Amino acid sequence: MLGFTGPRLGPRHLVLAVGDEGGPARVSARLEPVLAARVGVALSGAVVVGERRAESEPYVRVVRDRVVEVLAESGRHGTLTVTRMQ
Repeated sequence: MLGFTGPRLGPRHLVLAVGDEGGPARVSARLEPVLAARVGVALSGAVVVGERRAESEPYVRVVRDRVVEVLAESGRHGTLTVTRMQ
């Protein structure tokens, strides 16, 4: 996980590095409210390292090594839906 959009305690989307470390940053689909609350708790201690843009969306970049599970839909837009944070 690279960062998030929206408020820290209730993020709207996660920004993820998919695949290799050097891969492009991808913005997830909107988080479900219960998952957003859990992610917010996990982000509460994260160190903010600045703001960036991914897919034309501004996001807050954080230092936090967290793994999230996603469903990657195929197709033109290839939506990433976060299902769980470890």
